[in-house]
Amino acid sequence: MTELATFGGGCFWCLDAAYRQLRGVEKVVSGYSGGKRPNPTYEQVCAGVTGHAEVIQITFDPNIISYRDLLGVLFTMHDPTTLNRQGNDIGTQYRSVILYHSPEQQQAVKDVLAELQANGVWDDPIVTEVTPFSVFYAAEGYHQDYFNKNPNQPYCSAVVAPKVSKFRKAYFDRLVKA
Repeated sequence: MTELATFGGGCFWCLDAAYRQLRGVEKVVSGYSGGKRPNPTYEQVCAGVTGHAEVIQITFDPNIISYRDLLGVLFTMHDPTTLNRQGNDIGTQYRSVILYHSPEQQQAVKDVLAELQANGVWDDPIVTEVTPFSVFYAAEGYHQDYFNKNPNQPYCSAVVAPKVSKFRKAYFDRLVKA
């Protein structure tokens, strides 16, 4: 039986590219969540008028990869201490957000955040928004699996590729074998 996880940590292209490579992840969909406007477009989300964040929704097999492991990847892939930004991507649509799907996920998030803070992983406080999941809107088709389809696009070369490389080194033992 599969479960869902919904995370935002900056541009969804970065997260999408990493999570697709993990054993136990069955599907990754880039999209929008956490806002008020129904059926938002990329342009509306980028304009900051919807309240949505760029997120990914992961369908995973908890018998192969745990929700806590997925959280570990999230905190490897982005800086949860920068409010409404990741690098040069600025705006509420790029916020660090976890939209939990169950009380068990909510507790796992609380536990992981407490461990990260207690271990002083970052000098600054974590500002990740933790909220119950309500609705997810899939992004336009051209955003799906964007990095793999556009590896030479300048943003992918400069921003996504280094993050994916860092992720691959940290999670080598959990990657889908080619």
